[in-house]
Amino acid sequence: MNIQAMMAQARKLQKDLEKTTEEINNTVFKYENDNVLIECMGDNTIKKVTIKNEDILSDKEMIEDIILVAINDVLKQVKSTKDSKLGKYTNGLGGLF
Repeated sequence: MNIQAMMAQARKLQKDLEKTTEEINNTVFKYENDNVLIECMGDNTIKKVTIKNEDILSDKEMIEDIILVAINDVLKQVKSTKDSKLGKYTNGLGGLF
């Protein structure tokens, strides 16, 4: 393969990587149960926190625990999606992405 073909392939891979990254960043990931709804964007920005069950408002520790579990879950969803969709571009690059 000549250098021009390699450069063209690298540019295509870069465009594909950027497009996939943008799609993930614009995706809303959700965690929801009877008590809360957490929405997170693919760039790990928390978009929304909704308390669905007002009965839990009197228990500060419970609210903290529920929100902690919800945020950790939604962030795992983002990571898992990034790993599966971006892994084909980044495998072997030593975590540069």
